[in-house]
Amino acid sequence: MQKKIFEATRIGNLELKNRLWRSATWLNLADEKGHLTPGLISRYEELAQGGVGTIITGYAHILKNEQPNGGMMGIYSDEFIEEYKPFVKRIHELGAKLIMQVCYGGSSTRYQIEDRIIWGPSAVKNPAYGVTPKEMTQDDINAVIAAYAQSARRVKEAGFDGVQLHAAHTYLYSQFLTPYFNRREDAYGGSIENRARILFETLDAVRREVGPDYPVLIKMHCTDDWGVEGLTVEESLWVAKGLEKKGITAIEFSGGNPVVPNRGAIRTKIQKREKQAYFYKATKLLAAELNLPVISVGGHRNVEYMDQILNDSNISYFALSRTIFSEPDLPNKWKQNPAHEPRCVSCAKCWAPGGNVCVLDRKNRFTHK
Repeated sequence: MQKKIFEATRIGNLELKNRLWRSATWLNLADEKGHLTPGLISRYEELAQGGVGTIITGYAHILKNEQPNGGMMGIYSDEFIEEYKPFVKRIHELGAKLIMQVCYGGSSTRYQIEDRIIWGPSAVKNPAYGVTPKEMTQDDINAVIAAYAQSARRVKEAGFDGVQLHAAHTYLYSQFLTPYFNRREDAYGGSIENRARILFETLDAVRREVGPDYPVLIKMHCTDDWGVEGLTVEESLWVAKGLEKKGITAIEFSGGNPVVPNRGAIRTKIQKREKQAYFYKATKLLAAELNLPVISVGGHRNVEYMDQILNDSNISYFALSRTIFSEPDLPNKWKQNPAHEPRCVSCAKCWAPGGNVCVLDRKNRFTHK
């Protein structure tokens, strides 16, 4: 049977109205402690009204004094539970599912780096940011695992439809998987079995808090595209199969190399079809070996091409970032006219002080908090 973008599907007990997701994107609109603001709520309301089936929030920090960027949402304390309940209810009323992404950032940051201790798998200078973290002790590792588990509990209690663990884009858990960053000689370094250990232990801890049926997703790389310094497709598959056995609900595969220009997670000049869906080939290989829902992210901007991918692979869903950042109602436009071309030109100039917004809207849009 031909699969379609705009058809209802299920992930466990979660019914999704279409196969389009909003991939986690930092809005820079939370207050300095990670609390909701009117500007942030308004942006999520626009997304929900725009027709996307599932929204993953921008990353939320799980420890009070650890955040890779300002303006992030927070989930490091129980005080957020009651605050988020009406927010989640509102997004549900507007017709979308809402999943929170939770994250420990580590050395991929330029935010207040002089004022805090930054942990990493090894004390290796980050080539993209110039930050050298403190190598984590076992107690540090245990603290981060516990923080992930408690954040997931809060996400569930606040009414979110699921939680996504961020293990991509050279944030901490991505670094544990990547040989360049992880040079440990203990049980968390060396072989892929050891480098993935912290992810498996975190999933176990999260499941103890939220139970076996609550949706727990992960975002990770299909490959770092970094030779011997990075996570390979074969290693990614080993990790993904291990997570599947331990009860992960779905995997969103991203990727990217932080060293080579325009080879990271965000790429420019991808209007031509051959440059779109730039993680598709690796993700297709992984999805073929997995029995869980796979979400593909990275340069999806053409409905005809997504339909082809959907029916030529085991990929089930498509996550959008810059296109839906620029055009929150893009899913509704595509539903009415599949040939509609996004106005986003993939310039990657979305980021600005006071609130991230498409450069086309920056002069005439209310972006401050």
